[in-house]
Amino acid sequence: MPLQVSDYSWQQTKTAVFLSLPLKGVCVRDTDVFCTENYLKVNFPPFLFEAFLYAPIDDESSKAKIGNDTVVFTLYKKEAAMWETLSVTGVDKEMMQRIREKSILQAQERAKEATEAKAAAKREDQKYALSVMMKIEEEERKKIEDMKENERIKATKELEAWKEYQRKAEEQKKIQKEEKLCQKEQQIKEERKKLKYKTSTRNSASRNLAPKESPRKVAEAIDKEQWLHKQAEARRAMNTDIPELCDLKEEEKNPEWLKDKGNKLFATENYLAAINAYNLAIRLNNKMPLLYLNRAACHLKLKNLHKAIEDSSKAYRIMKRHLRLIHPTKLYKLMLRRFGM
Repeated sequence: MPLQVSDYSWQQTKTAVFLSLPLKGVCVRDTDVFCTENYLKVNFPPFLFEAFLYAPIDDESSKAKIGNDTVVFTLYKKEAAMWETLSVTGVDKEMMQRIREKSILQAQERAKEATEAKAAAKREDQKYALSVMMKIEEEERKKIEDMKENERIKATKELEAWKEYQRKAEEQKKIQKEEKLCQKEQQIKEERKKLKYKTSTRNSASRNLAPKESPRKVAEAIDKEQWLHKQAEARRAMNTDIPELCDLKEEEKNPEWLKDKGNKLFATENYLAAINAYNLAIRLNNKMPLLYLNRAACHLKLKNLHKAIEDSSKAYRIMKRHLRLIHPTKLYKLMLRRFGM
């Protein structure tokens, strides 16, 4: 049973009550203080102090200071008035119990409200933090999208500039090719003029000096002029009809060079590239049977049997005029045996 403490002192003003309670050598951390507007309790085992206050106080603004083996309370009155006593008199045990229970309920409700207020404040803080984070993420996303858009615009401008540069380069190449063709045509015209002049002078001289040699020289001059004209026409047709030759070197425009290149690619088992080389060589000279035979061998490696038979037939038709006749089926079987198909 706790011991009731009665040796306390108190003073008052119209607005406040000052209460001093000795702890009687009890450790400060073992002291428990409970205060409501009508009830004050200090429990420091084995001692107990209870006060059923004379009038209500403002327990939220009231203070308690523990130190030097003493608890000093500063209790602020709700109504400014002088109290006759600190604790009400004439209170029986049932009344005391009701006051205690009411005070506990008030304290519990207040604690519940404080907890709810704290939880609500925490939710508001979380909501605010979430909105701030969403705003920051939205700004970052917008910033990234702006950067992407700027990069896209920059890349588009660079691509357009590169296309314009390529177009101008192609136009410059075309102009240079046209100039070269014009120069070659001019040279051919000059050579024709020279040949005509020489022919006319030789004809006039041959009438007087050497009538036996004039027909042969005149025929050679005419043949040379025709040969130069055919060569110029062939070069002009080659540059205009085959756009793949625009970017090739002079030696790469030779069918024999393309055939050797296709053979090397076939040896490295790059059959598609070899077929491309043979295709271009055939476009340059479609009278070489070896080109068709080599391309048929590539088709055999790639299991394109119909194309292999077709190329073998073309080679057969070309060789028909110059070689001993070989049936296409027999030639196809020989190729199968040769390449191990």
